[in-house]
Amino acid sequence: MQTGSVTTPFGRRTISLALIKGQMESAKIKPGKSVDKWKIYRDICDARSLLGLRDRALSVLNALLSFYPETCLVEGTTLVVFPSNAQLATRANGIAGTTLRENLAILVTAGIIHRKDSPNGKRYARKDRAGTVEEAYGFSLAPLLARSEELAHLAQQVAAERMQLKIVKEKITLCRRDIRKILTAAMEEGASGDWGKIEAHYVGLVFQIAKARSPAVLGNVLDELVMLREELLNTLENQLFSEKSDANGDECRQHIQNSNTESIHESEPRSEKEQGANSNPAIQPMSEPIKAFPLGLVLRACPDVASYAPDGTITSWRELMSVAITVRSMLGVSPSAYQDACDVMGPEMAAAAMACILERGGHINSAGGYLRDLTRRAEKGEFSLGPMLMALMRANASGERKAG
Repeated sequence: MQTGSVTTPFGRRTISLALIKGQMESAKIKPGKSVDKWKIYRDICDARSLLGLRDRALSVLNALLSFYPETCLVEGTTLVVFPSNAQLATRANGIAGTTLRENLAILVTAGIIHRKDSPNGKRYARKDRAGTVEEAYGFSLAPLLARSEELAHLAQQVAAERMQLKIVKEKITLCRRDIRKILTAAMEEGASGDWGKIEAHYVGLVFQIAKARSPAVLGNVLDELVMLREELLNTLENQLFSEKSDANGDECRQHIQNSNTESIHESEPRSEKEQGANSNPAIQPMSEPIKAFPLGLVLRACPDVASYAPDGTITSWRELMSVAITVRSMLGVSPSAYQDACDVMGPEMAAAAMACILERGGHINSAGGYLRDLTRRAEKGEFSLGPMLMALMRANASGERKAG
């Protein structure tokens, strides 16, 4: 630490350990370092939300920088500016004196500038006979030079978050448009389905968008909109395919299956009883498996299932399918009932169904009987996992709000 690198404020102003630490760090600027002051200012403007600064404080900082004669802040030069409050107020768009002092304090607390008070608290510079400043008292801009890399990183972080938020909003807009137009077409053309219930759910999700205050909340709304769109399309797809002849339907389904070159399903080695070939000839797998939902949505709707994983976390469908076997045994579901579910629904969605049954354990008398009923309905094309997942997500969200 350089001698005299820490100064305390004049009068009744106090100093905190955080401010002392900041002054020490500002004294350790790399020799010869030089940064454009306006670039640093732009970075601070971009990162103001992370730094806890408001627009008036940025206006005051702009005024302070204007009193530094050079474009670049250079290590080894006098980085102290000493304008009077009247001069600062004029360059800060004529703000009131109390507002000026308040925002100067905000800049100091945020570690953007440091006070270097004179013995009597006045701001001035002492010069030699050649007019060179030997000592100046006022506000030190050294923290800007010392923290230039950190401030640039914060600005980049905010820009990345802003871009991510923009992408999420774009996806929400597209998803809303799809749901609205597909739902309208289904209702106007008389397709069978509980469209009123779907529309009510859609309106509720749209209402949540207006109340969202963070990218994470918007991301959750997007996930539910995607699920709702998939449910809507699945309902219509079953009807549209059923209207065609069996031959045409088989040909179209075969084309869809062949065109999907990158399936999300993972190969899972199976035992002869629980993960082997179809052990029950009476159970015929569906020609089109139940639509798979993102693993993240399943885990968010069914958080309890993760507690049965070895390390308390599930990161892949393979891990969920392994945990589902443990859950099956714990709930008393017979191997044959679970195998039938795997044959009809597919191993991933059967595992997801087990997670849902575990989550609703307090409302289900017989887990095995419930799973067999879901399997029968799925075999007839009357069951989809989406509504169950969405109901659990809504129930979990309601519970969190009540707990909060």
